Amino acid sequence: MQVIRIGTRDSQLAVWQANEVKRLLAINGYASELVYIKTEGDIDLHTPLYEMGVEGIFTRSLDSALLNNRIDLAVHSMKDVPIVLPVGLVQAAVLERASQKDILVFKTDLGFLEDRNAHAIIATSSIRRKAQWLNRYPNHTIENIRGNVNTRLQKLQEQKWDAAIFAAAGLERIGLRPEKSIDLDWMLPAPAQGAIIVIARMNEHNVIEACTTINNSITAICTKIERDFLKTLLGGCSTPISAFAEIKNERLFFQGNMLSIDGKEKVEIALDESIDLILPDFGNQAAKQLLANGGYTIAEKIRSTAK
Repeated sequence: MQVIRIGTRDSQLAVWQANEVKRLLAINGYASELVYIKTEGDIDLHTPLYEMGVEGIFTRSLDSALLNNRIDLAVHSMKDVPIVLPVGLVQAAVLERASQKDILVFKTDLGFLEDRNAHAIIATSSIRRKAQWLNRYPNHTIENIRGNVNTRLQKLQEQKWDAAIFAAAGLERIGLRPEKSIDLDWMLPAPAQGAIIVIARMNEHNVIEACTTINNSITAICTKIERDFLKTLLGGCSTPISAFAEIKNERLFFQGNMLSIDGKEKVEIALDESIDLILPDFGNQAAKQLLANGGYTIAEKIRSTAK
């Protein structure tokens, strides 16, 4: 078999993820090489993501390279990948999930968390994180922050911000998690956060077969449920929707929520089911329950505001 060309962004985290795919493929006897592709999300580092028509902003260039046969595989943080893949592309593998948590990196101390009346400036480009944060700390101010994880860590030190929110997996994978950071155990993650997805052309059967050797079935099941939940809610990066599915002791535990953009309104759902009873449309049904219990009202407000 020919050497598999793995497409990746050139950020430190993206390269780490691509190299992890390369390493796992090598363990299973498949040779591969990295091909670096610039994306729109890397070029515009100033406009907030939710103002960029963000869906696919970090994946479109790699999708194009795949469809034009410049690469054989594209590797992404799964939470960045649109729910519906372009025609001709398929999910070839999902790697074992790392931490799904969000973390708070702070500059001095955490006094602003202990006093609910305190004012603080928190940086994030995620509308999901913003909504959940304002729901919990309505007196705080949210500032936009863009760039790769290295750039965002540097910006936090340069700006008059108290803290910034990151995905734990991103910082931990490349050894950049600062000592001054805490897990945000109360914050529900983006669907598929902490997971890495590998995408291939639909008709490249040999490449897809190679990827089946590195697929983690448990992570694949859980992320499918989370992304089905998101799809049914018609959510994207501009909608504050969160979900996390976990399998423990032969049971599936699922949590999901939806918030208004300003964080003032919130609906949530928590389910516990035997894995033997999990149906293929579990995520879809969970979303319908959420919509019926107040989610529809919030979703309609978000859609009407976006028009």
